Amino acid sequence: MAESVIVRQNRDYELEVLATDPHDPDSTEFVPVASIYQTTPYTMLLMGLASCTAIVVNTYAEYHHVALDSIELRASYDRVFQEDCVHCEEVDQYEEVIDLQISFTGDLSAAERKKLLAISRQCPIEKMLVHGIPVHTHLVEEAAAPAEEIA
Repeated sequence: MAESVIVRQNRDYELEVLATDPHDPDSTEFVPVASIYQTTPYTMLLMGLASCTAIVVNTYAEYHHVALDSIELRASYDRVFQEDCVHCEEVDQYEEVIDLQISFTGDLSAAERKKLLAISRQCPIEKMLVHGIPVHTHLVEEAAAPAEEIA
């Protein structure tokens, strides 16, 4: 069930998003995401994580005059079943894993690359995923009016 995305962003914050076909488990070809209909909830989560990370790193580089030309993030989601799962006790148990690979282009020293990697961990989406966030779902008795009707 692995799903993968590639997010590329240059210093002008121009974004390119590519993904494998989420409906074909054997798909390895990345194609541009032109529509939300080409995604699944997992793909959207990966795109959000990778895009947020790119923006955080790019913003830091801009404000601190780091010579970052572009950033590429490869994010993948998978389920690790019992035979490979450290915390699983049952055969059908699994843990969900996101793998995020980051590459930087630009005239960067090893120290700058290390700092940018540390900054990448400041993405609010990553913090929510790592630390968890409560979701409170409530039934609303009456649907709200569409935005254009609200005065």
